[in-house]
Amino acid sequence: MIEILDPTVEVSARPITYVDRPRSLEGKRIGLIENTKFNSDRLLARIGDILKAEYGAAGWTMFRKHNSSVPAHDEIIGELSRACDVMVAGVGD
Repeated sequence: MIEILDPTVEVSARPITYVDRPRSLEGKRIGLIENTKFNSDRLLARIGDILKAEYGAAGWTMFRKHNSSVPAHDEIIGELSRACDVMVAGVGD
């Protein structure tokens, strides 16, 4: 007897809710979420530096996901909501 296994999973859609963008980044605390891929941290650090130097952001903090194939874990989301005013998620490779 042959057993056939189906490796797919049922997709569950989650609605995405966007918040209004700030009119300015002046004085804002930026959260950067990198996805662990090669150079994603360097790219986001450069973006953070540009946002600070050219757009007046107060500073930035880097957060690192467990890996690139999963959403940010609850600890990152909690810390972002407490310590940051805006966030940027990025990829590398």
